Amino acid sequence: MTLKAAGLGLFCWCICAIPACQSSKGQFLLADASAVKLRSVQTRAFDTTDKITTLRTVMATLQDLGFVIDSADDVIGTVSATKLERYVLRMTVSVRPRGTTQLLVRASAQYNLQPVEDPQPYQQFFDALGKAMFLAAQQVD
Repeated sequence: MTLKAAGLGLFCWCICAIPACQSSKGQFLLADASAVKLRSVQTRAFDTTDKITTLRTVMATLQDLGFVIDSADDVIGTVSATKLERYVLRMTVSVRPRGTTQLLVRASAQYNLQPVEDPQPYQQFFDALGKAMFLAAQQVD
């Protein structure tokens, strides 16, 4: 094989490989966009800095929705719960500071160990949590 033939072979290989790279890159960008969209459905910011009250409100909301609390950690800021109503749905909610005036609440649900991408369970949870957070803010000691 001559050097010229070897160069031509390398050139052909590169030309054939370029579309595969673009395809992989396109799939990666689509997957990345899908992850960003899912994260936006899973996350809400609340105008409070009271992490303990927020975690308690998260637990009460999950229980109101039929979940059983599996674990809660106020140091880490997480609550995990399971719903056993005709199916097994596990939800983990994390609470963390966002800036100096807000808390970011992120819910992550799994059905049969697969991530839930349908926005409906998240919307249901955050609608109920938003109402509960409003009521908790209105309580006077």
